[in-house]
Amino acid sequence: MFLFTMTKPGLRQAGALALCAVCLTGAIAAAVHFSGETVTTGAAAESGIETTQDIAEFFTGHGFEVDLASAAVDKVKIPKKWDDSFTAFDQVVGESGMSLADYKGKTVEKWTVLCPALSDGETDCYCVLLVYKTQAIGAYLLEKPSGEVSGLISAAQTMAENEAAGTEVSAAANEESTEVSADTSGDAQETAADAGQSETDTEVSADLADAGIWPTD
Repeated sequence: MFLFTMTKPGLRQAGALALCAVCLTGAIAAAVHFSGETVTTGAAAESGIETTQDIAEFFTGHGFEVDLASAAVDKVKIPKKWDDSFTAFDQVVGESGMSLADYKGKTVEKWTVLCPALSDGETDCYCVLLVYKTQAIGAYLLEKPSGEVSGLISAAQTMAENEAAGTEVSAAANEESTEVSADTSGDAQETAADAGQSETDTEVSADLADAGIWPTD
């Protein structure tokens, strides 16, 4: 199917597409128990995956906040024979501490749930969890519409770096604002001093005029 040379990220993406290509008919929408609710980071991941809440707890346990209202599930089949693309894709899955090697030819559930922190309106990022008989067997992040995939560790590092960069920009902006405020305050003090000096000069001129020293004509 793939007749051209691809980079490693391209191979990983192709592997994910291969997994999508074997989707069985009759995909169903997930039953969401808490419509519109999000789960914050810190929730413990459960060994058994039976509800959307379990899906959320799995990903929040890895540092990703998810939106339960977006949860959906498909039935997919793990290919029996792997090419380089699917092997590269399994390496992405490996960042979650799991592998699909023991599930070749098996039909599994593919859960997807939106990750708001990594979505900006133009691109959406979904946390994907593969489940076999209530057991999590693989996880990764999927960006749409590009189809780019990434492992949990890589995505978490990217998110942390972005947050750190945002913090630095905010700190720099605050520092610049403080400097501008200080400059403005200094200018105001100088203006007030000049006004005070002018008033003093006027008073001295009036005193000299009263004494008959300063000409008044």
